Amino acid sequence: MNNIFTCVVVDDEPVAREIIESFIQKTPSLSLAASFSNALETIQFAQENEADIYFLDINMPEINGLSLAKIVNSDAHIIFTTAYRDYAIDGFNLNVIDYLLKPIAFDRFLQAIKKIPQKRQTIQKVENKNSNESFLFVRSERKMVKVNYRDIIYIESLSDYLKIHLQEKTIVTRETISNIENKLPEKLFIRVHRSFIVAVHFIDAYTNEFIEINNKAIPISRNYKESTLQKLTGI
Repeated sequence: MNNIFTCVVVDDEPVAREIIESFIQKTPSLSLAASFSNALETIQFAQENEADIYFLDINMPEINGLSLAKIVNSDAHIIFTTAYRDYAIDGFNLNVIDYLLKPIAFDRFLQAIKKIPQKRQTIQKVENKNSNESFLFVRSERKMVKVNYRDIIYIESLSDYLKIHLQEKTIVTRETISNIENKLPEKLFIRVHRSFIVAVHFIDAYTNEFIEINNKAIPISRNYKESTLQKLTGI
């Protein structure tokens, strides 16, 4: 990913949105992708687009920020913005980047942004550690199940759980696709879509639009097309 983080601001108060938008505009490493006054529009955007950071107000009508974070959190970093201090513990329990209490000062905003590279460094350390392994464990049917990398054909994300398609069976686990992506060796697997990871050695054919594995066409999304094709042409 490049050094510019794309951002989405969600708050039902126009003034609060404008403040975060102005902070984003003043920060060279950030770019505003979209701004919404409600969760429903945000969900529609998240289904069709990728963003690096979501600034979510917690106390919103219909769907609050805590629930919204569970929907968009598979790939994005979450920063909560709210006037209610009582929500802080809930926010950190969701493993978000930070919790900003209104009124938000610009220097406090920058402190939250600086935490993102730190988190990515931690993820990279986990990736490096796992690169020497040949398997991972996932929770399925109330037990930890060993999955060998060589047996994984592709991984499919369905809402709040994953289907890991193996040569002999399929394992279902409650896990985000981003979390399991961080555990897999980069040389052996490719993220081709927000909902699919494929094993390189099982690819039978590919075009600019899809990957073919075992007579199944797995789509290559617009946001992953460049990185996918670069990796495939370099094999």
